[in-house]
Amino acid sequence: MNTHNEDIEQVEQEAPESFDSLKKSINRTSNWRERLEAIEKLGQWEDTAQSINVLSHAMSSDLVYSVQQAAYQKLRQLGADVQQPARRKGELFKGVSKILLRIKKSLPADHSYEDFKQKLQKTRIDIYDTYEGDKADAFDTWLESTWSSLGQRRTNG
Repeated sequence: MNTHNEDIEQVEQEAPESFDSLKKSINRTSNWRERLEAIEKLGQWEDTAQSINVLSHAMSSDLVYSVQQAAYQKLRQLGADVQQPARRKGELFKGVSKILLRIKKSLPADHSYEDFKQKLQKTRIDIYDTYEGDKADAFDTWLESTWSSLGQRRTNG
C-alpha cells in the first residue's frame, strides 16, 4: 500500500522541467498559453528563490493580464509578499494602430476580415498572440471592430 503513496511523493519531488527551459518559455512573447503553462510548472520548482525572481518579472512585465495574474497567484502560493497587478490600459504595443493599418493597406482593397486576421497572425504573431491572450473571448470582436475602423478617416492629400 505504501508503494503507491511513495510513488506519488517521488513524482511530486521531481523537478518538472529544466529551469532554463521554463524561463525561456516564460519569456516567449509569441505564445501566452505556453507562458501560462510554464508559470504553473515553475511554481513546482524546488528553488523558490529562482522561481520567485522569474515569476516576479512575469507578473510585472507580461503584457497579457491573465499571465500576470497567474504569476501573481504562484508568487502568493510560494509565500512572496506581492501586490496584485493592475490591468494595463490603452495599447499594449506602442503604435499598434499604425502597424495594423500598414497590414490592412498591404492587402487588396476588397480583402475580408479573415484575410486581415490571417496576415496579422503570419506577420506579427507577437501582437496577435498578446491581444488574443489579453482580450480572451472578446478578441475576434475587438479585432474585427479595429479592422473595420482602420483608415476610415482619410484626408485628401
